[in-house]
Amino acid sequence: MSSQAPQVLSTEDLNTADAKWVSLKKINWQDQSGRARVWEAAERRTRGSSGIDAVAILALIRSKTRAFPISTVIIEQYRPPVGKIVVELPAGLIDDGETPEEAAIRELREETGYKAEGALESSAVLATDPGLTTANMKLVILDVPLDGEMESPDQNLEHGEAIVRRTVEVKNLCALLKEYEEKKDHIIDARLLHLAAGFDLAERLRTGVMAS
Repeated sequence: MSSQAPQVLSTEDLNTADAKWVSLKKINWQDQSGRARVWEAAERRTRGSSGIDAVAILALIRSKTRAFPISTVIIEQYRPPVGKIVVELPAGLIDDGETPEEAAIRELREETGYKAEGALESSAVLATDPGLTTANMKLVILDVPLDGEMESPDQNLEHGEAIVRRTVEVKNLCALLKEYEEKKDHIIDARLLHLAAGFDLAERLRTGVMAS
């Protein structure tokens, strides 16, 4: 089968009753002055027993022989809601019965091929886009040790997935994302940019260099 660039063919309004993944909610609430207000929100229909929808994954790839600096992996995949290839952290939904850490290890292996030894840290439950949706997630930091040089293991993608992975030294992540800003068919996920900007700011504060 020939390969072609993905594209949005059409859009149309979707009745909530016909939606598989999300539903729309009308929220009646009261503000700080006692005034009754109404809010519209989207809600996932896939939340399992953990009460957490998804995980985002920061993989710290390190060499046991220090053959390369601490690195991470980011991915590119086409996202129909924005009609572009999104540059983002590996991520995925938590299956029912899974812990966030188990989901993170599984999703990293599937999307990038890298096998984590374990979770180094797991954040509190985070709001994904609280002005629009009830969706939440955790950020899980995974330890990915390699015996020596950087490796490129085979991905384990599901049928229909088209994910491009890219490894980058953590210290160069912000600079790499600036290169993506020039690509009109790509857009950077806000969570990834915020993380990279934090790394970059911390380094500039450490070295006393605040100029861009």
